[in-house]
Amino acid sequence: MAETNFVDYVKIYCRSGKGGRGSMHLHRAKYQPNGGPDGGDGGRGGHVYLRGNHNFWTLLHLRYERHVFAGHGGNGAKCCSHGADGEDRYIDVPPGTVAYNAETGKYICDVAEDGQVVMLLRGGRGGLGNFQFRTATNQAPRYAQPGEPMQEMMVVLELKLLADVGLVGFPNAGKSTLVSSLSAARPKIAGYPFTTMEPSLGVVSYREGKSFVMADIPGIIEGASEGRGLGLRFLRHIERNSLLLFMVPADSDHIAREYHILLRELEKFNPAMLDKHRVLAVTKCDLIDDELKEMLKEELPTDLPVIYISAVTGDGLTQLKDMLWEELNSESNKLQSVSEGGALVHRDRDIHLLQKDFADWQLDDISEGDADFDEPDFDDFDEDQDAQEPEIYDLADLEVR
Repeated sequence: MAETNFVDYVKIYCRSGKGGRGSMHLHRAKYQPNGGPDGGDGGRGGHVYLRGNHNFWTLLHLRYERHVFAGHGGNGAKCCSHGADGEDRYIDVPPGTVAYNAETGKYICDVAEDGQVVMLLRGGRGGLGNFQFRTATNQAPRYAQPGEPMQEMMVVLELKLLADVGLVGFPNAGKSTLVSSLSAARPKIAGYPFTTMEPSLGVVSYREGKSFVMADIPGIIEGASEGRGLGLRFLRHIERNSLLLFMVPADSDHIAREYHILLRELEKFNPAMLDKHRVLAVTKCDLIDDELKEMLKEELPTDLPVIYISAVTGDGLTQLKDMLWEELNSESNKLQSVSEGGALVHRDRDIHLLQKDFADWQLDDISEGDADFDEPDFDDFDEDQDAQEPEIYDLADLEVR
């Protein structure tokens, strides 16, 4: 798929359906002078749902469908006819999609599994017809309820890729080369910084038919939390990873210092990421000899496993897969996943950053067919009744008899 087709950040306008109004109608039939009330209830408005679908892997389809409208409920009619329920709308998203309120930045929900359905907006309840208000002392009520109004919301959808191992490193650290060496993925590789402009996934084959998924994201630099480089936009793709693989080239000035810079940027983005298991890989080891490797050991951090690799020559790749598999299946890593409940703790988004990201986003005009206007249903009114304003009741205060 072309690079421009990877969309992981969209903003859409969602609106549920409003409830249909109840009917105010008095039964009229031959030889029945006092037929009594027979106005039916209005139908409920349609709901808006988010639904996980593994057939999608980006949010590209929502870039061109920025309006999602559920159907309105039908009005009640005579003979106690119930109005039709509005059509529900399902928004299919790839697993790993998180929804936020675009106007407040509040976290709404997380669709993490295929087939998972989450109600985003609830449709309005239909109003009660005058048949529901008949009593012994009021046998011909001449009022009915209006339907509940619709709900609307501007929603920001973020895709966070699901992978086992996430690669973290500066530009040109060899992340894309490693993914292409261990899997069948073919990310763009070149000799200049920020070659990778979008995340990519690769399935790494292991022994006896086993495998795990590795995620490659664009490189981050010092000050990325302040907007330098590509910023921290793509770091959300490794929030779900249970293991982080830090990659620092062997020809860097100070390996430990670069590692701590990366660690500090992750902490600024989400402090919870520091609780994940970490492995440090010193890349491009084909440029140094064994003597230099021994000298580098003095400046390496001691609080995590370290391995020397070269994706070009294949040196250390087998040992790297063994180390990653051991860390992924370690007892402490499993206990951490169980304690977290298998879910990621999402933080509310900064509303100022959301407004900056979607500064050029404009809401298209709503078509005439979606306008909030109801044609009057003259069949619901008795031509002999006295002209009077219907009384409006709150649904919560009414008791259906």
